Amino acid sequence: MGINDRKLRQKEEVRASILDTAWEMVVTEGWQSFSIRKIADAIEYSVPVIYSHFENKDAILLEFNRKGFQLLADSLAKAKAGKPLPADQIRAMGRAYWDFAFQNKEYYQLMFGLGIPTCETVSKIPAMAVFNEVITTSIVAMVPAGQQPPFDPFLKYQSFWSMLHGLVSINVSKLGKTEPAGSEHANLPLKVLEDVMCSFIRGIEAAISPSGKTDQSGSTPKTDQSIEPGHPQ
Repeated sequence: MGINDRKLRQKEEVRASILDTAWEMVVTEGWQSFSIRKIADAIEYSVPVIYSHFENKDAILLEFNRKGFQLLADSLAKAKAGKPLPADQIRAMGRAYWDFAFQNKEYYQLMFGLGIPTCETVSKIPAMAVFNEVITTSIVAMVPAGQQPPFDPFLKYQSFWSMLHGLVSINVSKLGKTEPAGSEHANLPLKVLEDVMCSFIRGIEAAISPSGKTDQSGSTPKTDQSIEPGHPQ
């Protein structure tokens, strides 16, 4: 291995060490503890070394944002893959989004700490475009072949995303808390999630056809409406 290759490898190793240390700090102490100085002290490098790899603290946060949205996009794509009907895909992605938010709370807090990201943020994080496409294609797929969508797919995508984010935000304060055994409210968050997704799907169906008929047989396709156990309350 030549000198240049060794230098490049060493640079990559230091960069990875910075990110690993920063993430460990976030998981154990929270985002409020995150700082360039603390990272430098933890890996026993000077602050200028950190800045030689990342322009500032925001540059490190951007890397975590990119990874978080990639993980989220992958989770939604995986949930969607096993569902042939677009309406079932939308339900599956809603549940996958919910699971991601509560199973990856550090990423989610960073990704949506200031609400829904702006277009400027999207331009810096390619995985957000993938996230957009995974959801939008299922929404558009609900429209019969050869028919133009009677609605704005991007608007529907934003509505779906805002709905999910709002439900997560309402319930995130309850993370770790459980209702008494047998309580009628034990599964309330998931029931609300299912209810709003059903309403969202019905809204699309109504836009396609005032009678709610979305297939050539004149009936609304059956979808899997079961609620899976194991979600946070």
